[in-house]
Amino acid sequence: MTRYWTIPVLAAALTVGACSKETTEAPPPAGDPAAAAPAAAAPSGPAAAPAPAAAPAPAPRQAGAPARPAAKPASESKLIENTAATPAVREPAAPPKPTSHQVTVASGTELPLELLTSVSSETAAVEDEVRARLKQALTVNGETVIPNGSTLVGSITQVERAGRVQGKSHLSIRFTEATFSGERHRLNTQPLSFEGESSTKEDVTKVGAGAGIGAVIGGILGGGKGAAKGAAIGGAAGGGAVLATRGKDVELASGTALTAVLAAPLTMTIEN
Repeated sequence: MTRYWTIPVLAAALTVGACSKETTEAPPPAGDPAAAAPAAAAPSGPAAAPAPAAAPAPAPRQAGAPARPAAKPASESKLIENTAATPAVREPAAPPKPTSHQVTVASGTELPLELLTSVSSETAAVEDEVRARLKQALTVNGETVIPNGSTLVGSITQVERAGRVQGKSHLSIRFTEATFSGERHRLNTQPLSFEGESSTKEDVTKVGAGAGIGAVIGGILGGGKGAAKGAAIGGAAGGGAVLATRGKDVELASGTALTAVLAAPLTMTIEN
């Protein structure tokens, strides 16, 4: 009989214990599938890693608050200002100014000279040096090409003594360079030609005088016929004197004024 009462008491005790366990354990949140699964369904292996926490939801915007501007993309961010100094741009150097220029003297320009070398057709020879001094500066458009006092150097190009009875002496000079400031400059002048005086008149006088003297002497000695013979003899004697006499030589003393003429254009370099 006691055994029959014991069974109902145990059943009641188990019922009370089950109710108390359900009240102490909090029910899982609604909608959580992991919590809804029975504990018996959990795997028996090692515990799984906890799921990452979900990002918090943005706080709701209050009514009437101004909307925040959307963030600008990185490409539209403000560019960093370059603070480096701009290098100076150098202008190309100007070409150097010329230190000299050329001036040309036209052909046919006259050069007034004063002879420094005495010259004679009696003693001169071809290629003998002749010097002269420029008496007036040679200028072009106000620029001095050859200064006053420059020395012109040339030579004798032709010389000829006067022949007997007839003919004249002849002499030619040409200048080929100018010297000044310690430098020589090439130039070319036309030949300067000179001729000696002829002795023809003097020869005629000498022949006539000889004939007259012979006639006088012949007349004294032999009358008219003697005068004629004397004239012939005197004339012959006078002719012999002419054959022994030459014409005058060309004589150019130092200091003689000459005028040379350029035979070709003269180009000179003038310092600026």
